[in-house]
Amino acid sequence: MNEMYEMSIAVHNFGVIGILGMISLHIFMLFTARDIKKYARFMLLFMPISITTIATVIFTGVIMMASKHLDFSRENIVMIVFAIVLVVLENIRSKELQKLDKKDTNALELYKIDAYKLFAVEIFITLSISVWMWT
Repeated sequence: MNEMYEMSIAVHNFGVIGILGMISLHIFMLFTARDIKKYARFMLLFMPISITTIATVIFTGVIMMASKHLDFSRENIVMIVFAIVLVVLENIRSKELQKLDKKDTNALELYKIDAYKLFAVEIFITLSISVWMWT
């Protein structure tokens, strides 16, 4: 039982690093994007990978709670709220991209402003909860 718990902690930690990596890759792709159609196509293909990374962290967290019969402590509740907020922010960003007028030349620049704000919130939340859990 302890081996499963230790493995899920390791996967959970790598998943959090993966989330930060995905956010960084999203920021890089958005920064280098010049054509909204190409960027939207990339995001259509890449979004499932991002959501899978988030789901990995959620799933390993559930495994850890179940294997150790953990109660809903303050830390666990905060992590659950964090996961929900992260999924909602990704959904908001994805919906905004889908609603963009692909023919408007200024649409990508307007989208970038909102997307950078959402990325900043995601990075802040991920880093703050990570620092809190590691201390």
